[in-house]
Amino acid sequence: MPNIRWLLRLVTVVHRFIYSASGGRVGARLMGMDMLLLTHVGRKSGQTRVAPLLYVPVGSSFVIVASNAGDDRTPAWWLNLSAKPDTVIRAGRERIPVRARQASGEEEERLWEQLIESYEPYSRYRERTSRDLPVVVLERI
Repeated sequence: MPNIRWLLRLVTVVHRFIYSASGGRVGARLMGMDMLLLTHVGRKSGQTRVAPLLYVPVGSSFVIVASNAGDDRTPAWWLNLSAKPDTVIRAGRERIPVRARQASGEEEERLWEQLIESYEPYSRYRERTSRDLPVVVLERI
């Protein structure tokens, strides 16, 4: 697979800017998928960062995957949330305080089905990487 990380980075920067600048009016849906902005604090730097991520709504929670597009490296946002799970997301125009936790067992398998139904490439990401892809539940607090 060609290295297109630079393109993914560019798309991420542009999407995050438009989503934020529009107050969530533009960018909350991308190619028919629900997107949120996840705020996280660098576990080493202490700097606040924002990552746009695809999510699946499940009840009052938001489910995301630490897939890093199937890369073998764990995304920094998940390492940061693992260290400090309480944060804020923007889902559309709403800012919501949440607590992150990793799903496991039967819950994880059930959520994987919903995630793949929402975004089929997740199944290829699982095949492409040597690491487990954490399913992360963001619960309102």
